[in-house]
Amino acid sequence: MVISPDISSKLAVDAKSIDDLHLMAKQNPDEALQKAAQQFEALFMNMLLKSMREATPKDGLFDSQQTQFFTQMYDQQLSQHLSTKGIGIADIMVQQLTRANNAIESKTSISNTDAIMSAINSSNQRAVVKDGHPNDKSEQLWPSALNSSNAAMPTGKVNSSADVFHVPIPLEAQLKKSSNHSTDFIEKLLSHAKIASQSTGIPPHFMLAQAALESGWGRHEIRHADDSPSYNLFGIKAGTNWKGDVVEKVTTEYVNGSPQKMVEKFRAYSSYAEGFSDYANLLLDNPRYAKVLKSTDAASFANGLQRAGYATDPLYAEKLIRILNSETLQNREFI
Repeated sequence: MVISPDISSKLAVDAKSIDDLHLMAKQNPDEALQKAAQQFEALFMNMLLKSMREATPKDGLFDSQQTQFFTQMYDQQLSQHLSTKGIGIADIMVQQLTRANNAIESKTSISNTDAIMSAINSSNQRAVVKDGHPNDKSEQLWPSALNSSNAAMPTGKVNSSADVFHVPIPLEAQLKKSSNHSTDFIEKLLSHAKIASQSTGIPPHFMLAQAALESGWGRHEIRHADDSPSYNLFGIKAGTNWKGDVVEKVTTEYVNGSPQKMVEKFRAYSSYAEGFSDYANLLLDNPRYAKVLKSTDAASFANGLQRAGYATDPLYAEKLIRILNSETLQNREFI
């Protein structure tokens, strides 16, 4: 079978085009690497155009489902046409992958091309399955929930184009690494959670689960400008009555159900012990958390926090329950 040299005119969201790219990778790896990078750049530009369209008011006289459909088709063709000349992303990807290929002989252009194609497939699947806000880190919070649909890419969202420069990590290795990180997180904070439990009556693993949700198992802990830790694992904000140190951070808050980016001030502590102590005092001193302190099961604890207004995320309780029911916290022999 001879592949048409005009494969660049096809967008990679089409399954046939993806198959053609895979076949080209076997027949002509170097050319396929360039084409796959170009397709990735086209998808990026298409997403950019889509975001610009969504930011435009759609209540005009000529706006309808039909015009939106043809606009979408036009944007796909435009992004594909622009990618033939490119804006530099594809060239950088090829250079990076080629440099990595020269450094590690075992990696071929075929494997590099497959890495990009895996990223494209993963992006398409995520767009259909997940419709969350951009700052949603929930996939990093319960490692045991990973499945084969996202095994091609590292756990969590794609934060930058550099993520596709790595050959996909086997699922077993990802699970083992995530499990070790979660275990280390628990072991590091368990003693502080037990002390806070003595004053609040809340089981230690309940607090550890909430700390995991708020900080992404410590991966997204609030930090100072110099990257030093704030030891604030519970996302506690600094109100007007707070007299201690603060950290300003861009965060996502939900306003009328819609995610909004805003800069907020958070409390900063000198140690995790102080952070857990302040968390305990927050629940003890605020009457709205009275029912939370009496929680005996995961559901009542999570739903109680949400009803009390601890977070604005409408799925906060659901995410917290998923962590509490995860294998990491269900195996509580060490807690």
